[in-house]
Amino acid sequence: METAIILPPDYHPTEDEEYMNEFQQEYFRQKLLNWKKSLISQSQDTLDELVTQGGLNQPDQNDRASLEADKALELRTRDRARKLISKINEALQRIEDGVYGYCEDTGEPIGIERLEARPIATLSIEAQERHERMEKTYDDEA
Repeated sequence: METAIILPPDYHPTEDEEYMNEFQQEYFRQKLLNWKKSLISQSQDTLDELVTQGGLNQPDQNDRASLEADKALELRTRDRARKLISKINEALQRIEDGVYGYCEDTGEPIGIERLEARPIATLSIEAQERHERMEKTYDDEA
């Protein structure tokens, strides 16, 4: 049976601690869960607005076109949020599996600073840069 980790209210991971200790794992788990909750809430707000707003039967063609463009943009944003939620779920699973915070290419630590900036990161900065250089090389050849 797992024991719950209770973080101090002002806790922030540091480079001085053992990497990916229980506090750091819990910190990032909570950060990911809060991010996911926020995205789901925003998506629900969008759905509620789309259902109640209607408005596509505007008599003015310009108003209708503007509304349609706004809705299309909002739906694209929600689709990106859906994909992001999937990545958040994958990161939460990596925490459960005990591999969160380690580069999937090299197995080296990704680093606290990078995870703070991008908690869904799966590659270290060096591996990410190498990956992007390879993508650019293949794109240039095409």
